[in-house]
Amino acid sequence: MLTMNDVVKEGHPVLREKALEVKLPPSTEEIDTLKKMMDFLKNSQTPEIAEKYDLRPGVGIAAPQINVSKRMIAVLAEDSKGKVYDFGLFNPRIVSHSVEKSYLQSGEGCLSVDRAVPGYVPRYARITVKGTDIEGNEVNLRLRGFPAIVFQHEIDHLNGVMFYDHIDKVDPFKVPENSTAIGR
Repeated sequence: MLTMNDVVKEGHPVLREKALEVKLPPSTEEIDTLKKMMDFLKNSQTPEIAEKYDLRPGVGIAAPQINVSKRMIAVLAEDSKGKVYDFGLFNPRIVSHSVEKSYLQSGEGCLSVDRAVPGYVPRYARITVKGTDIEGNEVNLRLRGFPAIVFQHEIDHLNGVMFYDHIDKVDPFKVPENSTAIGR
């Protein structure tokens, strides 16, 4: 079981690397790692387990965050209508996106960042993500709102990008042009 002790913190070099593609079909070890990442999110969102193991609640985690420089992410997030997005993906990539932007009104956080970083993080309002799920199926997801933000945050990790890299350095609360605020 993964715990917060397995999560590397900002400043660790793996968080700035471009993660390697996973050769498909994935190895048993890669599948096991992705399952552990998915379980971590479920555990972190289950109050009794989170409290027992001192887990910070997470809606997404990327393999580099557990010191595995491979293109793997897990997401467990709900949209504004209550639809749950529960995915573990190998080699996820954004294949198309809107011109319109969105941002979380509350700002973004990260399991690898133990401090509050105030500011708006501009993201695409709508994206299409392709990847391979844990069963080996090709997945094509059309996302908007909060899930779209979560997927972009995790895919950024695969490219060595941290959420705060997107925040305007001069005016952190500058509302991105042509954007919609997403409440959370």
